[in-house]
Amino acid sequence: MFKSVLKSTSAVFVAAGIALASAPAFAENPMVGGAPMYEDKNIVENAVNSKDHTTLVAAVKAAGLVDTLASKGPFTVFAPVNDAFAALPEGTVETLLKPENKEMLVKVLTAHVAAGNWSGADIMAKAKENGGTWSFKTVSSDTLTAQVQNGMLYIIDENMNAAKVTIADVKQSNGVIHVVNAVLVPK
Repeated sequence: MFKSVLKSTSAVFVAAGIALASAPAFAENPMVGGAPMYEDKNIVENAVNSKDHTTLVAAVKAAGLVDTLASKGPFTVFAPVNDAFAALPEGTVETLLKPENKEMLVKVLTAHVAAGNWSGADIMAKAKENGGTWSFKTVSSDTLTAQVQNGMLYIIDENMNAAKVTIADVKQSNGVIHVVNAVLVPK
C-alpha cells in the first residue's frame, strides 16, 4: 500500500513539475486577442488564434503569404488589429481582398514586416540613439519610422500615419509580433 501511495504521489509531483516548468514560458509571452501565444509556434500558427486579428489572417491568406510567414524567418511583424482595418475608408478591405488586387494586398501586408527579430526595447533604443526616431526598411522596401513618445512606441509609415504598439514582444518561433492599432499604408 505504501508503494502505491508513493507511486501516485510521485506521479502528482511529476505532473505538477511539468505544469510548473511550462508555466514560465507561457507567463512571459502576452495573450493576444484572448488567446495564449506560444513561443514554439510560428507567426501564422499563433495569429490564427487571436480574435483581434481575424481580418489580418484573412488578408494574409488572400495574399498567399501564409507559407512565407510560417517559414524560418526571422520576422518582426507589426500586426494591426481588426479595429485598425475597420478604421480604413469604407470598402478598402473588401477591395484589397479581391483576387485582382492581390499585388496591392501583398504590398500593404509586407509593409508591416521587417527582416529580423527586433524586440520593442531594441526598437526604442535605436530610436533614442538617433535623437528620437529610427527609420528602417520593410520586406516591401517601404520605410517605417519608430518614434518614442511618453514612453510609448509608435511606428510611422511613409504617409505619416502613426500606429501605436499596444502589445510588444509577442515571441514566435520565427520572430516577434508587435500588435499595433493602425494599418501602415505604403506610398
